[in-house]
Amino acid sequence: MKKEVKKNIIKNSFIFVIMLVFSIILLMYYPEKINPVTSIMTSYFLEMIFVLPAVVLFMGLFSVFIPNKLVIDYLGRASGIKGMFIAILLGTLPTGPLYIAFPLAALWLKKGASISNIIVFLSAWACIKIPQEIIEFQFLGLKFMLLRLILTIIFVMIMGLVIEKIIKLTDKPNVIG
Repeated sequence: MKKEVKKNIIKNSFIFVIMLVFSIILLMYYPEKINPVTSIMTSYFLEMIFVLPAVVLFMGLFSVFIPNKLVIDYLGRASGIKGMFIAILLGTLPTGPLYIAFPLAALWLKKGASISNIIVFLSAWACIKIPQEIIEFQFLGLKFMLLRLILTIIFVMIMGLVIEKIIKLTDKPNVIG
């Protein structure tokens, strides 16, 4: 087990170093981009410093107070279409960047949620937001908003089912890993 953890740390460090070297080379080649890049990088870094502690706190509370059985009943494999609609609802309610949803999705996966419902949740978080729907309605009309919403829901559900089937066909049953 320790050997596997060490291997993952080395792999992740290697990827980080490659990305860092690649970024430095790009900035040396395009020196006029240094200020915008550092400005955007600082902005994202500050956002993560303020957001991530709240996410970690929320995850800890969720982990302790929400029993596995509840997650399995409502988001597990046997939850069916009901579970998918719950995942869509849970994905549309919060606002914020998608990277906040990943730790929550990983926690639900560990607690027994199905892969398809996790995919549906993440896709809904990325594609379906209540404020976004209101703006679409105002600028693009009711017909466009409803058509996009319905098609998005249909394809998000199909995508969740297909990805779950693909993962089951691979040799890696443990995707949390």
